Amino acid sequence: MHAQCAVCHLTFEREPGYFIGAIYINYAATVLLAVAGFLLLDAYNALSLTAQLLLWSAFSIAFPLFFFRYSKSLWLAIDHLFSPEDTTLQVADRHRA
Repeated sequence: MHAQCAVCHLTFEREPGYFIGAIYINYAATVLLAVAGFLLLDAYNALSLTAQLLLWSAFSIAFPLFFFRYSKSLWLAIDHLFSPEDTTLQVADRHRA
């Protein structure tokens, strides 16, 4: 992930714990899709309960891994919407291992 946006210079690297909200977004999206998918498949398909549980368990493991980067972007967008960052702030130079 880049330290800041090349166009508007919004700082992406934030303090530790900043992206906890992204974890909540990721969890909510996963639960919403898994529960809705389970209920829809249960209503319109003749899959057994075991097959459904296996399917949605696998989905609930794989989807958050795929969606986490998008939930971080969404969290940044929500944060920027409610508390825009001053563009004069500078990024601290950090040494990465």
